[in-house]
Amino acid sequence: MKIQHQLTNLISFSFLIMLFFSCGIFAQEISENSVAISKSDSNLEWAPCPDFMPDGCNIAVLHGNPAKKNADIFFKVPANAYIPAHTHTSPERIILISGEMEVTYEGEQPQTLKEGSYAYGPANKPHSAKCGDAPCVLFIAFEDPVDAVPVED
Repeated sequence: MKIQHQLTNLISFSFLIMLFFSCGIFAQEISENSVAISKSDSNLEWAPCPDFMPDGCNIAVLHGNPAKKNADIFFKVPANAYIPAHTHTSPERIILISGEMEVTYEGEQPQTLKEGSYAYGPANKPHSAKCGDAPCVLFIAFEDPVDAVPVED
């Protein structure tokens, strides 16, 4: 009985060791580095927004390739800027980093985002926005490639 108990413990221990090492192997396969960026990071590369967006609008890619799935961006607009109605082929997950912004999705009441607010925008749903009295910076996560298509009136 004692030998059987020792054998069971040895098998259990061996299994745990194999599991531990196999997890270590999988962990070593991850070659991507973590990312931590603030809105004022000097390494951010800001680029202009599409032409239909307001003057002074800029976008910076935080992670991923905007032409592929799962890209994250900062979207920056000047104070009092109006963002005309547009859509995205991707759903968007938004966190307002700074400023205050009123967002209106077609068929819905306007919503006011304050610093730290989260918003979700469905794919292909027209929406417009207005930045308040201070510049607005938004974090936006896209599931599909990043785009913005103006809505014709």
